[in-house]
Amino acid sequence: MNPFLISAADFFLPRSCYRCGIKLLPYEELFCLSCRPEITTVSRERLIREYDRKFKKDKIISGYQSLFIFENEGAIQKIIHQLKYANGFLLGKRLGKFVGRQLKDKIESWNADIIIPVPLHSLRKAERGYNQSDFIAKGIASIHNLPVKTNLVSRRRYTSTQTAFNLEQRKVNIKDAFLLRKPEQIKNKRIILVDDVITTGATITECGKLLLDNYAEEVFAVSAALAD
Repeated sequence: MNPFLISAADFFLPRSCYRCGIKLLPYEELFCLSCRPEITTVSRERLIREYDRKFKKDKIISGYQSLFIFENEGAIQKIIHQLKYANGFLLGKRLGKFVGRQLKDKIESWNADIIIPVPLHSLRKAERGYNQSDFIAKGIASIHNLPVKTNLVSRRRYTSTQTAFNLEQRKVNIKDAFLLRKPEQIKNKRIILVDDVITTGATITECGKLLLDNYAEEVFAVSAALAD
């Protein structure tokens, strides 16, 4: 974005660093330059290991990208918490733009047609008021000029929170949890699934399986952060 426009916007609604809280300069995003070295990003080697561990065996997700490491009590946890529980939907789009810019070359190499955010169940969405992944997806899409489809995949049943589950328990918990609407809109399409944090990959894999079973050409995944 034009630095002049950012400066004008900052005059009315100042942006602050999500780690230390100081006012951001026009050329800074999410974190000030002093804090950026303290934010753990995903190395190429780590990303390869994560893909091999979470997705390679199932042969459903063809490529995976993530930008940050989710650490307890860290700045990324703070951002995700604010995004999910403190009406931080505008932060979601800002975060998505940042992710989209930082991962631009790899995402463009996939030649995707559609971005689909991983859906929340309607009850959980009603409690929160929005799906945080919708806004991350819209931010990424604005960088890559791709359509975001928020109404093609929905959750057909309410699932327990997966926080305390291991991989096999998560797979059982999420199995057949998704419903595809308008399958003709994904046929022969290359699709990017977007989520805020990917832990075991069970949710993304189940969602991707549904798309491939309905003749999507290929499915990729992007998350703002990854967790162990």
